[in-house]
Formats: sequence, C-alpha cells, structure tokens
Amino acid sequence: MLAPEVPMSHSLAGEPSAAGHRAVPLTTARYSAAEWDLLTGLPGRVVVAATAPAPGRSHRGVSAGLAGLEAVAAGRGFDSDLVRAVVATIYARHDGAPPRVERLTDVVDLLAACRAAVRVLDRRADPADSAAYRQWVQSVAARVCQAGPPEAPACDRPLAPADRRFLDRLGGALGLR
Repeated sequence: MLAPEVPMSHSLAGEPSAAGHRAVPLTTARYSAAEWDLLTGLPGRVVVAATAPAPGRSHRGVSAGLAGLEAVAAGRGFDSDLVRAVVATIYARHDGAPPRVERLTDVVDLLAACRAAVRVLDRRADPADSAAYRQWVQSVAARVCQAGPPEAPACDRPLAPADRRFLDRLGGALGLR
C-alpha cells in the first residue's frame, strides 16, 4: 500500500525560507507505507537516542526532551514540502499532541534506521528535499545535545565528547559527512 502522494519542494540549503512556502511543488514522490513510517518515525527515535543516558554524557533532563520536540515542530517552517509533510504526519498521528517517542534499544539500531532512510530518500526524493530532511533530523539531535537547564543558555555549554561522537556518527549515517 502506498502512502498518499507527497509533493516536495525545497530551498538549496534545506532551511526555512524567509519568503514563505512555494506555491507549486517542484517534485512529487511516492513512498510505501513502510518507507513513510520510517521517515516519520526517525525524528522521534533521534530524540530518544539523544536524551538517553550514556557514558560521558551530561545528565539529560526534561528540557532536553522538550528541545527535541521543539526541533521536530520547527520542521513546520522549513522550505521543504517533505519536511513539512513529515511533521504534519507526526502531529496528525497524535491528534496535535507532541509526538510519542518509542524506546530505542541502542544507537546501532538508530544508525541503521538512518542509513535505511537515506536509501529511501536516494530512490524517492528530490536531492534537495533529501538534504533538507537529513539536515533537519541532524538538527533535532543537535538541539537535544545542546539542551540543558533552562537557566544555562545553550551557547554557553560546550558539547560533551560523547555528544560530539553521537552527532558525528548520526551525521555519517545520514550521509552528511
């Protein structure tokens, strides 16, 4: 069974456009239900993996999880129909509530899911939409890793070496390195 047709458009950098969204999609791609589930589930899995306790990581609190959910929601403003459609699907599945994130067994599973998503995007998505999606997923993880107590601004906290390794491994699995 195929998921509904999802129009795709993008900016070159895959970032939100200051001018708003494109009126006419540049490309149309179709995803199977399993492929769409992979793409829409990956951001939540990233939040779980980035907030999970790990050796060498600073303690992750509620603020880190909230930062991840905010980063997922920020995809609504991207100038990529793919990213906006993924976010819309995530929130539609949960009736407007923040997305439920599944418990992940380990980072190896997450990295394998990232590589699978990249293969799907390589086959089905416009290259710029693929880049926008992959950069957005990486930005979700980065926001979680940079989050800390609300009283400590993120710009004042250097990343722990374990977080830097996690982000590097994630970027490699997403084909960003």
